[in-house]
Amino acid sequence: MEDRTRKRRDRTHWLYLAVIVAVLAGILVGWLAPGTGRALAPLGTMFVDLIKMMIAPVIFCTIVLGIGSVRAAATVGKVGGLAIGYFLVMSTVALGIGLLVGNLLDPGTGLDIAGSAGQGARYADEAHGAGGTMDFIHGIIPTTLVSSLTAGSVLQALFVALLVGFAVQAMGSSGEPILRGVALIQKLVFRILVMILWLAPLGAFGAIANVVGRTGLDAVVQLATLMITFYLTCLLFVFGVLGVLVRLVARVSIFKLCRYLAREYLLIVATSSSESALPRLIAKMEHIGVQRTTVGVVVPTGYSFNLDGTAIYLTMASIFIADAMGQPLSLGEQFGLLVFMIVASKGAAGVTGAGLATLAGGLQSHRPELLDGVGLIVGIDRFMSEARALTNFSGNAVATLLIGTWTKTVDPVQVRDVLDRKLPFDEQTMVDEHEPRGSEEDGTKVLVPA
Repeated sequence: MEDRTRKRRDRTHWLYLAVIVAVLAGILVGWLAPGTGRALAPLGTMFVDLIKMMIAPVIFCTIVLGIGSVRAAATVGKVGGLAIGYFLVMSTVALGIGLLVGNLLDPGTGLDIAGSAGQGARYADEAHGAGGTMDFIHGIIPTTLVSSLTAGSVLQALFVALLVGFAVQAMGSSGEPILRGVALIQKLVFRILVMILWLAPLGAFGAIANVVGRTGLDAVVQLATLMITFYLTCLLFVFGVLGVLVRLVARVSIFKLCRYLAREYLLIVATSSSESALPRLIAKMEHIGVQRTTVGVVVPTGYSFNLDGTAIYLTMASIFIADAMGQPLSLGEQFGLLVFMIVASKGAAGVTGAGLATLAGGLQSHRPELLDGVGLIVGIDRFMSEARALTNFSGNAVATLLIGTWTKTVDPVQVRDVLDRKLPFDEQTMVDEHEPRGSEEDGTKVLVPA
């Protein structure tokens, strides 16, 4: 059995080495033959679309199994309440770090952006297209139960899965056959996902070739200060703020956690989309020892509300544009504008290019004279989106462990064994056959150290 697991792991290891080679090849093609690089864009788009196709079924199965298998509905409510409160606090912290670094370094000072004027209006229109708060809430309600699994909306799938999970829970023992059926469907869904992931090298090659073909290497060099500053700020947030927090609360090393999620990070870098790694994050958080109910609520909700990387990006980009246009923002204007952007980013979560759209919409609402400056960062936004996605992803992984610890729905012994590589993740099925160690208390699974 152990030999078979080792053989499986070796096969997937070659897959991710192929992704690295594909990324390097994509950079060369985009640089040396820009036209060919741009023509390869559909490869990256199709791969990300294939992954997105699987997100709703993964969320649905995970939440229904998690909620349906516990008897106390209050457990789910407690997890959800803690998650929302934590997300709000961490977004505020990320906002503050972005403000601090942006004001200390002033990376946009002295730049001439006249040649980039006039490119911001289109992104503002995209932000308005996302609608207001009520439109956002209304959009959570699907047309039908089935359409929630086909519309591509994470929140719609989450909403319907919660309804089904609580309904199955209320059915008691008569709902057991439904849970067994959903468990079989989950295995099928993960098996399909594993098949799709073997196309990752093609997707990475097309995505990277397209980006380099469109922007060229000059765009990266020209705005290197902003990019490097942003990446360093994200590293400070992940290994400083999140690292200290997860060490103090969950007794987990952020470095071991990042090593455990290394393949997901590579997938995100290759596709510039954290959604490509969402199903794998759900599977890995279950494998590490966090109860299904907690994983099913925290991870999907975090993908829409726990946007730490986006918060840092919006603060630094706004300060950068204002400085580059010679119209710096006062501290009061910064807080007003950026709090608006954090709220608006939740409504634009499903919009393509949501980061740019939210940035442009906020500038148009508060400082319309800065709107044209959005064009300055269009060329490197795709490169910055990778750091945003990596930070958002890390924040959701840490949030799952923290909330699992606070609600006592995580097995610390299993966490330690997984991070020490004693319990390897099954890359072929992505489904754990064993239940985490624990005991039953009042009908709810409460995980305790063995």
